[in-house]
Amino acid sequence: MEKEKIQKDDENEENSKNTNPSKEKTSVNKEEQIELDHSERIKSLEDKVTRTLAEMENQRRRYEKEKDDAFEYGGFSFAKEALNLLDNLERSKQSLENDESLKNNDALKKIIEHLDIIYSDMISILKKNNIELIKSIGEKLDPNLHQAMLEIEDNSKEAGTIVQEIQKGFLMKERLLRPSLVGVSKKNLKKENNKEQDNEKDEENQEKGKEN
Repeated sequence: MEKEKIQKDDENEENSKNTNPSKEKTSVNKEEQIELDHSERIKSLEDKVTRTLAEMENQRRRYEKEKDDAFEYGGFSFAKEALNLLDNLERSKQSLENDESLKNNDALKKIIEHLDIIYSDMISILKKNNIELIKSIGEKLDPNLHQAMLEIEDNSKEAGTIVQEIQKGFLMKERLLRPSLVGVSKKNLKKENNKEQDNEKDEENQEKGKEN
């Protein structure tokens, strides 16, 4: 009996030895998997940190830009509203000049002179604060600076040339404060065609005259 027991113990030991390699492999695989999980987590955390830092940098730049804009264009709204004073001043002057009952009146001339002085002073103050008039008359229409309100037939000028200024436009440090409201020239096609036909007839008559 003792011999049989010893024999069984030996067999169990051998069996346990045979099964150990698979257990060892399993434990190695688990360790490798844990290492992979850790490396993936570290990589994921590194990506999150990188994205967070990038977002923080973008926010810092946005803040700096907003701060600079606030410093540069802090009076933008006020300046825009102040232009109404100029408009009213011009309208008052035009109204007085167009009043037939006041024409050839010395008092009116003095009032107009004073209005012109006030207008010039206001333009000067605006210039000192980097607010500039937009050039319009004689210029080519620029959608970034001008707003066309009407078309005026004028064959003497290139189409799209500004021939009338309805309301003055202004820039504030190269930023559009308000566009100029303008009238632009357009060609009269009928007149243009008639002119071309007349020129052709003149040329034909000249050639005939040479032949005769």
